Amino acid sequence: MAEIIKLKPYINGQFVESKTEKYTDALNPSTGEVVAKVPCCTQEEVEAAIAAAKAAFPGWSSTPVLKRVQILYKVRDLLIEHMDELTELVALENGKAWADAKGDVLKAKEGTEQAISAPSLMMGESLMDASAGYDTVLYREPLGVFAGIVPFNFPAMIPMGWMTPMCIACGNTIVLKAASFTPRTAFRIAELYKEAGLPDGVINIVTCSRNEAEIFLRHPDVKGITFVGSTSVGLHIYAEGAKNGKRVQALCEAKNHALVLNDAAIDRTAAGIINSAFGCAGERCMALPVVVAQEEIADRLVAKIAELAKGLKIGPAYDKETKLGPVVNHAHKQSVINWINKGIEEGATLVLDGRDVKVEGFENGCYVGPTILDNVTEDMTVGTQEIFGPVLCIKRVKTFEEGLRIMNNNPFANGSVIYTQSGYYAREFARHTDGGMVGVNVGIPVPVGMFPFSGHKNSFIGDLHCLGKDGYRFYTETKVVTQHWFDEEEAKKTETSSWDGTI
Repeated sequence: MAEIIKLKPYINGQFVESKTEKYTDALNPSTGEVVAKVPCCTQEEVEAAIAAAKAAFPGWSSTPVLKRVQILYKVRDLLIEHMDELTELVALENGKAWADAKGDVLKAKEGTEQAISAPSLMMGESLMDASAGYDTVLYREPLGVFAGIVPFNFPAMIPMGWMTPMCIACGNTIVLKAASFTPRTAFRIAELYKEAGLPDGVINIVTCSRNEAEIFLRHPDVKGITFVGSTSVGLHIYAEGAKNGKRVQALCEAKNHALVLNDAAIDRTAAGIINSAFGCAGERCMALPVVVAQEEIADRLVAKIAELAKGLKIGPAYDKETKLGPVVNHAHKQSVINWINKGIEEGATLVLDGRDVKVEGFENGCYVGPTILDNVTEDMTVGTQEIFGPVLCIKRVKTFEEGLRIMNNNPFANGSVIYTQSGYYAREFARHTDGGMVGVNVGIPVPVGMFPFSGHKNSFIGDLHCLGKDGYRFYTETKVVTQHWFDEEEAKKTETSSWDGTI
């Protein structure tokens, strides 16, 4: 048995003992063992974290942006220095296979590097002689305290790549509600920020239930909220936050589709789908859980995907040979199995069954093997709702137009993909798909950090996406200054002269 660690919230630069009596078990999903007790912080502790962030804001926001990003340069170097340690921590608490866990940490590094661009991207605009003798300047300024509400699936990238670096580079402070299943990575990276010289209170991390998280939606000192999670919760956060005068961005659920046309290269396409559908055990909002295949090549494509999926090594996340690790915990494993059962009940054809996977020596781990459901139709919920597991649904269509229609009928539109050799159909797809992030022969079309993570429809609620220029706009507000200056000598002449009757 591994030692069970009792975690503490990180408030004002210190790990403090929680006064709560409620703790959540955090597992090592690879073994099924409890490895940490995670506090459900009290209302007073959440408010203390907000107060610490508010107290740190005046000093931090008045620190020149060039000095703020110097700390982020050091954070980036520390992320590289501790890459293996952080990768192992992500694998331990989340269950991602080693390569996927390292990708999670690398994305945190990428977000930090993008935030280092703050001196350029925070620059405003100006116009001399906007009116005769009047000059106008637009500045971008920080707002104050932000709250970040974090999911379990990317414990490095989302809190410490998407949320924190850009928020604090712009001069704000932040309180993160880390996911109770996977908080340790964020806690460790917060320590690296302190080592890099970040003042106390600029970053604070709590773990709590939804009841305590409601404080963020009402608290007058919280100016904005960035959220990643389910659409139902995102809608609630957006509505309540807006009602209380806060800006909100909510990144929500997805059911990304790939359209595979007759001319696609089958082997390369199948390999891309395998990585997209089963990487991170399907626990990512940019996973590829649905393939819409033209009937002419559907049988060959499904056979090739099944062949490759059967070859995936399933095992503990921190084994570097593992290709498919466990899902996050036993409850989520059962949820995924229930969805597979639902798909079979709805009439889908079970091509590959991952419900009864056993890993020798890790029999209590939270493993679900790659699963393929064929002949999924539009009326089946298994092909419409987010499963968040290693389950691939196959929908069959006759034409490009039918496939595009089926894809666009889905209520979610985070990403969409086409596999084809046709430039014409690729262009038509990019123009007419509802997906906010589009891949052409790219299975996971997540853009690099200088572009926004731009989901559409029920996959995003708000008007400013995270990352890219949208991110800087979200974390700043504009101030417009109009100036007019007088020539004092000319003014004196005007004051002493007499009117000569001319106009």
